[in-house]
Amino acid sequence: MAALASFAGVAAAQTPGAPAAAQTPSSQQFDLQWIDALHGKHKQLYDLGSHNLGADPAPLRFARNFLDTFRDVYRLESPEVNTLVGVSGPAFPLNASDRLWAKYKLGESSQIMDPRTKQPAVRNIFLDGPDIGIAAMQARGTIFWQCNVALGVLAQRLATANQMPVAEVRADLVAGMNPGVRLMPSHVMALALAQERGFSYMKP
Repeated sequence: MAALASFAGVAAAQTPGAPAAAQTPSSQQFDLQWIDALHGKHKQLYDLGSHNLGADPAPLRFARNFLDTFRDVYRLESPEVNTLVGVSGPAFPLNASDRLWAKYKLGESSQIMDPRTKQPAVRNIFLDGPDIGIAAMQARGTIFWQCNVALGVLAQRLATANQMPVAEVRADLVAGMNPGVRLMPSHVMALALAQERGFSYMKP
């Protein structure tokens, strides 16, 4: 299976004539209203679109530190403090359930090792943790989004590798994302919308 790290470049190179499976489906309806409900005084987004998860075992540490220091210094937490994590390209495994990790061998293709087994991960090793895991961050109000364009490119690649229909794989990926993940039309659009609404930008 081709490495997930390679599909970020593919997504960036999409043109109007690219295969339909990699484009935003015309019938897809996106919920874009949630971002207008974030009225915190302090807002920051973390762009993990091209993040190499295999090389960084703690990609959420900056968002955690942001929340911790506003809590400790100003005694402020959500909803006064808002954090967003933008996911695209090779960072998709962050948003994937254990089922998707095992089925599509996401740990093997992204060279992400499970610290428990010392083998390629077949579970989302970023999901749980005492205070820095995805679930813990979501409990503190952090919202994760997923780029639909990159999802389409990944679906195409996985469909080819597993000899499955693209539409079937794409539907499986959408259904298998972690609870609470927001599917956005594109990563670049989501970055713009967040910054227009007062979020500062950080690329870890």
